Amino acid sequence: MQRFSKHAITQAMSKSLVSIFSGRSSRYLAEKIAKSYGVELGKSIVTEFSDGEFQTSFEENIRGRDVFIIQSTIPPTDNIMELLMMVDAARRASARKIIAVLPYFGYARQDRKDKPRVSIASKLIANLLVTTGVTRIITLDLHADQIQGFFDIPVDHMYASNIFVPYIKELGLSDLMMASPDTGGTRRAASYAKSLGTGFAICYKQRNKPNVIEQMQLIGDVEGKNVILLDDIIDTAGTITKAAELIMANGAKSIRAFCTHPIFSGDAYNRISKSPFTEVVVTDTIQLKQDCSKIKILSTADLFAEVIRRVQNFESISSLFNK
Repeated sequence: MQRFSKHAITQAMSKSLVSIFSGRSSRYLAEKIAKSYGVELGKSIVTEFSDGEFQTSFEENIRGRDVFIIQSTIPPTDNIMELLMMVDAARRASARKIIAVLPYFGYARQDRKDKPRVSIASKLIANLLVTTGVTRIITLDLHADQIQGFFDIPVDHMYASNIFVPYIKELGLSDLMMASPDTGGTRRAASYAKSLGTGFAICYKQRNKPNVIEQMQLIGDVEGKNVILLDDIIDTAGTITKAAELIMANGAKSIRAFCTHPIFSGDAYNRISKSPFTEVVVTDTIQLKQDCSKIKILSTADLFAEVIRRVQNFESISSLFNK
């Protein structure tokens, strides 16, 4: 008689309880995550009405199951509403647990009051998710680490360094240097520099309004270096391309960008195409709207699948990451 270890039986039982579903904004990624985990992506549909209202529906039994719903909360706000409706539907269908997998957590840049009489939108989204019935959050590279504290449920905060650092090592670049396009990313650049044994530089920017930079200065010596600019988000690409031009003007040999969430709005693709970047490396947390020869995509599917597996088997997640 074939014998199975207690661990193997536990793993098989935990996988049998898992159902992975996706909202419309992240179906391309959810299919890869489900395949990597070893299950079929769950069947769900969204019915749209002529006035723009829509209804979400699970097309299979989820009673007593651990339901993972994958959805990046990118604009438009329909994506957030769709996620909330799927969570509500899962709760009403007697799911055992409801885990929201947010490859990109939108509205994360609104994590504090930067002027009077404004909303802290990231806290609002956290409240909505918890109130609707989410029992756990899995997300990647939050814009601000403290957003984890906005949730009164467990948050598994993953880091793209687990994907980016091995790729940087594969490049085999000499005279390597990390850099941040603004002071807010100093900790990130310092962390990568420590992991890779390099120095780092910082670009200091001043702006009078969002997405418009007044001036930028470089802190650090980049002459003769192969520089890697690190950021969690590229939106209009104004900051990061200006930083690249400044770094090259100060004598760098080459410049590359590594960014977790490629929002790429406005004139971003055109700016990247005309920039001095050798390549811009991003993940697939947000689906690109168009092709660009300078952009390389690294998948997060295996990472998310492994975290889901560890959540189900009550294994350590923090041990996965080099922050």
